[in-house]
Amino acid sequence: MDAHYLAERDRLIAEDRSLRVDALALDQATDAEKKADAIVRKLRALENETVWGPNAPPPPGSLHVFPGMSFLTARETIVKTRLFNIISKMPKGGLLHAHLDATVNARMLLRLAFKYPAYHVRTNVRLTRETISTTLPEFRPLKESQWTTLTSLTDDAYTPGSWVPLASARETFDPSLGGPDGFDDWVIAALTINPTEAYHTHNTTDKIWQKFQSTFFVTRGFSRYFPLWIEYLREFFLSSVDDGISYVEPRVPFWFKHMIDAGGEENVPHREWLIAYNRVIQDVKDKLAKLGRADEFVGSKIIYSTLRVCTPEELEWYLEDCIALKQEFPHLICGFDLVGHEDPLKPLIYYFAPLREFVRRQKELGLHIPFIFHAGETLGDGTAADMNLYDAILLGTKRIGHGFSLVKHPRILEICRERQIAVEVCPISNEILRYTGSMPMHPLPILMSQGIHIALSSDDPAMFGIMGLSFDFFQVVVASEVTGLITLKEMAQDSIKYSCLQPEQQQRALSLYRQRWLTFVDWVNDTFGEDY
Repeated sequence: MDAHYLAERDRLIAEDRSLRVDALALDQATDAEKKADAIVRKLRALENETVWGPNAPPPPGSLHVFPGMSFLTARETIVKTRLFNIISKMPKGGLLHAHLDATVNARMLLRLAFKYPAYHVRTNVRLTRETISTTLPEFRPLKESQWTTLTSLTDDAYTPGSWVPLASARETFDPSLGGPDGFDDWVIAALTINPTEAYHTHNTTDKIWQKFQSTFFVTRGFSRYFPLWIEYLREFFLSSVDDGISYVEPRVPFWFKHMIDAGGEENVPHREWLIAYNRVIQDVKDKLAKLGRADEFVGSKIIYSTLRVCTPEELEWYLEDCIALKQEFPHLICGFDLVGHEDPLKPLIYYFAPLREFVRRQKELGLHIPFIFHAGETLGDGTAADMNLYDAILLGTKRIGHGFSLVKHPRILEICRERQIAVEVCPISNEILRYTGSMPMHPLPILMSQGIHIALSSDDPAMFGIMGLSFDFFQVVVASEVTGLITLKEMAQDSIKYSCLQPEQQQRALSLYRQRWLTFVDWVNDTFGEDY
């Protein structure tokens, strides 16, 4: 081979990759980091053949096996790999894009509900073999005066729409439908998306979004009960910490103006939510400190969120509510977003007037509540959802949520580089919601090659049957020969740098992250160094 050609080839590759967002991190990596990175690359190459190669046994229900394949089909195989063992122990920085009411494992959520005798369940038909697969449960904590003595959803005598105590409904579940375990499985199926739904029966974005939205309908029967919500928060924080996440910035749904109190009354206002949120953060910090793990949890802030279904006039109430909460809880409220399925719902420009007034009101009051908009979560090109990207930029968004269609917009890519606007990329969510068929088809590598900073995020992990960020990091690293461990570190650090933490808080969080990262790198080298 011609030596001059090879030199030119190497020069072109180096020039191309110097534009990547992780280029500086790769240049500045220590010898220990380079060694750990090389171990991950060798292990990935090995498992690409032994786990995902053409001669490897396919996961159940799949005929086509490859790295970064459909997640719900591959999940049970992923957890058995050595590479996932490494990624699961990696410190992951901050979680910047997650919807709070979709962050706690569905079975854990059901277990929490069984602690409260106020919980009842009902269906719109009696459950039978013929109806169970198409019938959703509805849950609600009732006032004690409304508790019933009904016993079953499956008995011939059940009247559709009647409330049955949760424990009784489980205990009396028809044996032909699986008995108590069958009840659990039916509820979990309503709270999550399964592979058949994701890849076969709901094979368009609109269809899978219908299933996706139905899971929230079921979940909110649990998550709007204030006593359970407090336990839910604690579980979210602790499970995040256990997955190596040190800071969380969830979208909290404020479109319900009240939660249900312990007595069954719907009267708990938003400010009480934040008082409890603040208390749970401190409780978790205290618990971790007693275990000698104080440095593992920096804390949490809240992105105030409401749905893209209200009128501009209705939005004004939520924006004023957000301002009032920011004034009382300046350390908690850190941003504002409008959420929901972008394709059929209202675009950002529909809300231009109240959003601009929101900015003016902040200046008047000396507040800072940045927009952190969902934008471009669409396959469209020039559609209203795709055009949200222009309005997000013009309205001054701090970060972009999803930004799946961002790669179609060269000028917006330039602006993101110029203004240091990071993108919250949710790989598994994008795949399950059918924006991409697999991780190798995902636009994430394009964003990185364009110098766009990335905060890997999980979006709605509970609906996908997972917790934390490990699976998203895994899917990203196995789908690229360029991405390695050092790249993952860069994304983890960017999730802190582009968070809403104050500068001094960011510096502390980064310092703690780097300490944990060095410990992790040493563990990788010590554990796998001799084998790879």
